[in-house]
Amino acid sequence: MKTYIRRREKNDSLVVMYGAWGTDENVFEPLCNDEFDFILFYNYSADQALVLPEMKTYKKITLIGWSIGVWAAEYLSPSTGIIPDRTIAVNGTPVPLDDNYGIPPGSFEKALDNITEESIEKFYYRMFGSRRTYNLNSDRIPDRTLDSFHVELRWLYNRVMEQREPGFRWDFAVTSRSDKVFPTENVTKYWDKMQNTRQIIVPYPHYMFYKWPSYSEFINYVERRARNRSAPPETDSL
Repeated sequence: MKTYIRRREKNDSLVVMYGAWGTDENVFEPLCNDEFDFILFYNYSADQALVLPEMKTYKKITLIGWSIGVWAAEYLSPSTGIIPDRTIAVNGTPVPLDDNYGIPPGSFEKALDNITEESIEKFYYRMFGSRRTYNLNSDRIPDRTLDSFHVELRWLYNRVMEQREPGFRWDFAVTSRSDKVFPTENVTKYWDKMQNTRQIIVPYPHYMFYKWPSYSEFINYVERRARNRSAPPETDSL
């Protein structure tokens, strides 16, 4: 597993991100600014140990799990010692390989046997929702090797198959209506049964973070939408 850290001495808030499979800091760094510290965990595998900075005292810690990063947050958080004040699950569930609440295991196993330059590019098209959005966000395309994709996916598959009973506290779940990676119906169905998690349905693709200029704006959006549940459904106008 790899760790990306961005710190400023004066900051008293921290955003912790557990990224999706096949990503790196290019996907997330554009949303960073000097208002908060940022820690990203990504490229999950047994090859590299967990790396953490010396922790400061923060007034607010927000944890975001995106895609299979929702599961990764539950699996890895006990090892970090980071206790968040609020948690946001984005387009994922704690049971990521599941016919009812995640990606069907057969689809995941098929991907394991078909990692090529072409299949990775198609995956990123699905992640961004379309070829056009992919091209508009070309600076956010991960810079990874095929071998690293395969090692990470194999590690994730093996660990998820050892699934522990989910027990993490998720305050908010943001679910895309047009997700081409995690089946929207499965994700929605999972969070609908979690009474203590406020689910927000949005019209964006699996990777939606390009819609906001910073994590602060994204977090504010989530909290505002959760408060105003009677608001009409959003259209893709950001």
